[in-house]
Amino acid sequence: MPRPPRPVALLALAVSAFGIGTTEFVMMGLLPNVADDLDTSVPSAGHLVSAYAIGVVIGAPLLTALGSRIPRKRMLLLLMALFTVGNLASALAPGFGWLVAGRVLAGLPHGAFFGVGAVVAARLVADGRQARAVATMFLGLTVANIVGVPAATLLGQHLGWRATFLVVAAIGLVAMAALARLVPYVPTDTRQSVGRELRTLGNRQVLLGLLTAVFGFAGVFAVYSYLASMTTEVMGFGESSVTLVLALFGIGMTLGALAAGPLTDRALRPTLYGSLGALAVVLLAFNYTAHVRWAALVTVVVLGAVGFMTTTPLQMLVMNKAKDAPTLASASNHSAFNLANAGGAWLGGMAITAGWGWMSPTLVGAVLAAAGLAIAVTAGLLDRTPASSRSRVVAGGAAREPVRDTVA
Repeated sequence: MPRPPRPVALLALAVSAFGIGTTEFVMMGLLPNVADDLDTSVPSAGHLVSAYAIGVVIGAPLLTALGSRIPRKRMLLLLMALFTVGNLASALAPGFGWLVAGRVLAGLPHGAFFGVGAVVAARLVADGRQARAVATMFLGLTVANIVGVPAATLLGQHLGWRATFLVVAAIGLVAMAALARLVPYVPTDTRQSVGRELRTLGNRQVLLGLLTAVFGFAGVFAVYSYLASMTTEVMGFGESSVTLVLALFGIGMTLGALAAGPLTDRALRPTLYGSLGALAVVLLAFNYTAHVRWAALVTVVVLGAVGFMTTTPLQMLVMNKAKDAPTLASASNHSAFNLANAGGAWLGGMAITAGWGWMSPTLVGAVLAAAGLAIAVTAGLLDRTPASSRSRVVAGGAAREPVRDTVA
C-alpha cells in the first residue's frame, strides 16, 4: 500500500481534534436546553462543563501511563473510540447523573489523545518543522470554535441537545476511519516504561512549563468563560450576536495557531514570552476597548490569537524537556490547560460576584498572564541547555526509527 503524504496524516489528527474541540466547548451554549430538558437549573447544569474538565485532568496522565507500551497509532484509535463511546453515552443519558458520567467519560481521552498526537505529529516531519506539525493538529481545535461549536449549538437548539452529541459521536467514527487509513505506524521506544515517563514529570523545566500553562492560559479563560455576558451587558450587542463574537474569538485562535508553528520552530522561548506578554497587554486593553463596539470586536480576535499562540510553544517546551520520554509530559500539559480553564473561570467569576463589574475578569486575566510570563522567564533563566530556544524534540526515543504504514 502506498504511503499517504504526511500532511494528509496530520489532517487526520486535525479532524480528531475538531471533534474533541466541539464536544469540549459546545456544552456552554447548550446549558439552558439541558437544564430545561432534565429539570435542573442552569448553574447546576454548569457542572457538566466541570465534569468534562475533570475527565481530562484524570485521564491525561492515567491513560497515557496505561498505554505507554501500546503502539501510538493503536493508542490514538483506542482513545478516539473511548471519546466516541463517551459522546454516545451522553446522547443516550436517561438523567442528569448519567449525563455527568458521560461527560467525564468523553473527557478522559482528551489530554492523552493530544499528548500522544503531538508526539506522533512531531515524528511525521523533519527536524525544524515539528512545531508546525503540532500546530496543524491544534488547528482542528480552533476550527471547532469557528464552525463546530456554533453549528452544534444551533443543531441542539432546534433538534435537542441529544442530537448534538449523536453528531459528535459520528465525527468520532469519521476520525477513527481517518486515523486508521492515513496515519502511519509510529513505533514506541522499547525502553519506554511508566516509571520512566513518571520520572520526566520531576524534571524542573517540565514542572515549570506545566505551571506556566496553568497560570498563563488561565488568563484566557478568565475572560472567555464570561464573553457571552460581556457581549450583551457591556459591548451593547443583542443575544443573537453572541455566536458571532464567539466565532470571532475562534478565528483569532486559528490565526494564532497558524502563526505559532513557524515562530516556535524559529525561536521557542521568545515566542512563549512574546505571546504571554501580548496576552497580558490585550487583556488589560480589553477593559477599555469593550465600550466601543468595533474596537471590542477587534480586541476579541486579537485576544483569541495571542491566547492560543501560547499553546504550541508550551506543548513543545514540555516535550523538549521530557527528552526521550515526552508522551506523559505532553499529555499532562493538557491537564494543566484544563486546570487553567477551571481556575480562570473560577477567579473571573469571583471578581464578578464581588461586584467589580462584568469586565473585571479582564484584569484578573491580565494578572494571571503576567504571572505565567514571570514563571516562563524564570524557567528560561534557570535553563542552561544550549538548544533550549529551538523546537526540536526527540519524539519517543533517542534516535528516530522509521515510520511505517503497517496498522498496529
